[in-house]
Amino acid sequence: MNRLRQEMKVIPRLACAFAVVLTMGFAFLLVAYHFAILNSDNGFPLASITPWELIIFAILTTIFFVYILLLGYIAGDARRRGMRAALWVLLALFMPSAIGILLYFILREPLLRSCSRCGAGTKGSFPYCPSCGASLAAVCPSCRNAVEAGWSHCARCGTQLLPAAISPP
Repeated sequence: MNRLRQEMKVIPRLACAFAVVLTMGFAFLLVAYHFAILNSDNGFPLASITPWELIIFAILTTIFFVYILLLGYIAGDARRRGMRAALWVLLALFMPSAIGILLYFILREPLLRSCSRCGAGTKGSFPYCPSCGASLAAVCPSCRNAVEAGWSHCARCGTQLLPAAISPP
């Protein structure tokens, strides 16, 4: 399975259904507007639609459909990352010129990782699982903060790290 399919599975089914229903409603409103307002004097309004109007109509409905799917993706992805989904969807929805969408993709947190003991989702910066207390990363023997694999000294307390002294995850 490729990466795009995996990311598309993040979109909730309800959001996909909502996108289809709203897009159909949007299309219906555009067609009704065209028939009722622009062609009220014509006997057969379908004949008066130009190809350019059809192209613009198709582009507008596609943009509307993708926008709703993008909001659904933000909701699912924010939940997956342990963020507040409703807040990010509202920001993406109400901030003009897609600033909210851009802010989400710039400020989103890394994916949660699973605890090897209990399976709970934890943030990548946590050295211990908040559910069961299992060690998730190598820790400094002095201050018990997370350290990375190539470090010779702890970044928090300055203790020299020996390969044997670092607790394995």
